[in-house]
Amino acid sequence: MTLLQLQNILRDQVRQTALDTFSIELDQIASETPPKTELGDLAFPVAFELAKLIKLQSGEKKNPREISEILKQALETFDFVDKVEVAGAGYLNVFFERAKFLAENVEASPLPALSLSESADSTKVCVEHTSVNPNKAAHIGHVRNSVLGDTFQRILRATGKMVEVQNYIDNTGVQVADVVIGFIYLEKMNLADIEALDSKLAAQGQTFDYFCWDLYAKVGVEYQTNEGLKEKRAEVLHLVEEGNNDTAVLADYVATRNVECILATMERLSIRYDLLPRESEILHLHFWNKAFAQMKSLGVLHLETEGKNAGCWVMPFETHSGNDEHEADKILVRSNGTVTYTGKDIAYQMWKLGILGMDFFYKLFHTYKNGQQVWITSAIESEDEQPRPQFGGGETVYNVIDSRQSYPQDVVKKGVAAIVPEKGESASIHLSYEMVALSPAAAEELGFAVSDEDRKRPFIEMSGRKGLGVKADDLIDRLETNALAEVEARHAELPLDQKKFIAHQLAVGALRYFLLKFTRNTIIVFDFKEALSTEGETGAFCQYSAVRANSIFRKLEERNESLEDFKSSIEQPALVEIFSSDAGNEIWSLLTLAFRLEETVQQAAAQNEPAILAKYTFNLAKAFNLFYHHHKILAEEDAAKRAVLVITADIARRSLTAALSTMGVEVPERM
Repeated sequence: MTLLQLQNILRDQVRQTALDTFSIELDQIASETPPKTELGDLAFPVAFELAKLIKLQSGEKKNPREISEILKQALETFDFVDKVEVAGAGYLNVFFERAKFLAENVEASPLPALSLSESADSTKVCVEHTSVNPNKAAHIGHVRNSVLGDTFQRILRATGKMVEVQNYIDNTGVQVADVVIGFIYLEKMNLADIEALDSKLAAQGQTFDYFCWDLYAKVGVEYQTNEGLKEKRAEVLHLVEEGNNDTAVLADYVATRNVECILATMERLSIRYDLLPRESEILHLHFWNKAFAQMKSLGVLHLETEGKNAGCWVMPFETHSGNDEHEADKILVRSNGTVTYTGKDIAYQMWKLGILGMDFFYKLFHTYKNGQQVWITSAIESEDEQPRPQFGGGETVYNVIDSRQSYPQDVVKKGVAAIVPEKGESASIHLSYEMVALSPAAAEELGFAVSDEDRKRPFIEMSGRKGLGVKADDLIDRLETNALAEVEARHAELPLDQKKFIAHQLAVGALRYFLLKFTRNTIIVFDFKEALSTEGETGAFCQYSAVRANSIFRKLEERNESLEDFKSSIEQPALVEIFSSDAGNEIWSLLTLAFRLEETVQQAAAQNEPAILAKYTFNLAKAFNLFYHHHKILAEEDAAKRAVLVITADIARRSLTAALSTMGVEVPERM
C-alpha cells in the first residue's frame, strides 16, 4: 500500500474510534508530516478538535492527551504501524513499520493514479489556457499562462481525471482588427499580398507572427496621430465579426496563421491542446442567444430603465461593492444591443459545462509529432469531420486567466451558477496569476535599451501594444544558446545534435520550473542566470539530481549488475537491522519523501497550486543529493546495506523523474 493509502486507513480508524467512543462524527481529519523522521512519519492533531467537540456536545471536559491515548491504542492495531507516541499536549505521532513498508513497495509506482488517467469512468474536466489573441507572436506573459495550465492539466491527469485541454481563440476581437487595419491601410495589402508575404518570410527564415508583432505596434503608434485610421477600427471590427466578406476572410487568414505560429512556439515547451474553440463560432452559431433566453426566463439578469446603464441588461448581484470600475463587467448586453465579452463568456462557459444545449461543428486542425490531434471549431455543418472526439461537457472547468480578469470571471461563475444551481459556483474555477517582468540584466541580454534608472529598478514591465515585450521564441532561443554553451564546456566530445538536444531539455526545464516555483499570486521577475543555475531552487538542479541518480544505474549495467537482483536479495531481518542503524533515519527519510509524490500531486490539485509540486520536487532533489554524498552506494561493502541503498536510489529517481514529468520537464541523458 502507498503512504497515501496508509494515511487514509488511519484517518478512517480515527473517525470510527471517535464515533464509537465519543459519539462524535468527524468530517475532515487533518494530518501533518513531522519536521524530523525521529518524531514520526505522520502526526494527527485531532485530539484538540475532539476535546472541543466533546465539550460542546456533552459539556464534559476531556484532556487532549487522554483522548490521544485512546486513539493510540486503536491505531497500534495495524501491522504496518510500528508504534504510536503521544507527544506534547496531545499530538499523535505515528511511526510506520519501515522494513515491512519497503519490502511491500519495492515495485510500487511513485504516482499510481497515472494509470487511471484515461479510464472510461474517469471524471472529465476542462482546462482552458494560453488563449493568446491571434494577432502576433506569444510573449513571456503568455508562457506563464501556458506553463501553469499545461502543468495543472498534467497534475489533474495524475490524480485520475480525464482532461480536455482547450485554447480559446478570440479571432474576431479588436486586437485582430488592429492588425487587419495595419495590413490594409498601412501596408496597402490584400489577401493575396499577405499570402505572398507569408511565403517570402518563410523563405527568409522569418515568421508571420513576428511580422504581425511589429505591425501591431506600428498601428498603435499611428493611432496616436491619425484619428482617421483609428475611426476605421469600429468598421473593420464589425466586418470581422459579421463574417462572409473580404475583410473577414483576410482576418481569418491572419488569425489562423498566428494560431499556427503560437502552437509551434508552445510545442517547443511540450505544450499541446485538444481543442481550439473560436470566438467566431460562438457569434455565428448564436450561443449567446440561447444563454440570453435562459437567463431572461430565469430572472438571472434584468433590464436597467434608468441611470447610466439605462437600456442595458445587467447581472443584479453585488460584489466588489463601491468599485465603479467593475460596473461595466456586470453589463451583459449594452444599450445598443451588442453583447459584452462577459456575456459571451457566460454562454461559452455553459457550453464547456455541457449545459447550453448547443454544440459547435469541428474539423481537424493539426496533428502533433507524437500523434496527438488538435481540433478547431467550425460554424459550418458540412465541415464537421467524423469520427471525432466529444468535446465540452466537463464536470468542472478551470480557466487560466490573469488576475486582472478576476471580477469578470466572478461574474461568469455567478451567472452560470444562477442558471444551473445544481452545478453551482464550484464548477467554474478561475486559476489566476500575476504578471511576468524582466530583471534589468535579462532585459539587457535580450537587447532592450536599459537606462541607468532602469538598472536601479527591481524589474522592468513589458507592453505588447508598445512592442516592448519578450517574444516567447526569443526567450527560448536565448535559453537554448546559454544552455548549449554549458553543455559544450562539459561535453565537448558529444555530437552537435546531441548537445543541442540536451541544451533544449535544459532550457525548457529551466523556463518551466522558474515559472512554476512561484505561487500563482506572485509577480515573477525573470533572470537568465538564476533560471539556468545548477545550484539552488532551479529546474537545472532538479534535472542534475535525476541525471546523477541515473548514472548509478548506468554504472550498474556496465558491471552487469541487475536492479532486480538487488530487489530479490533483500530480506526482512536485514532491513530491520539497517533501519535501526545510524544511517537508517536518513534512508527512511528519503524513501518516505519519495513516496509522498502522490500525496503532493493531490494536494496541488486540491489547492489549484502547481508551485506545491515544484517545491516538493526541489526538496526531493536536495534530499537525494545529500543521500548521494553521505553514502558510497556502489562501493558499499555490506551486501544487504548496498541493496537497500540501490533500491532507495531507484525509488527516489523514479519519483523525481515522475515529478519532473508532471511539470513537463525532461531528464537529460547527461549534464
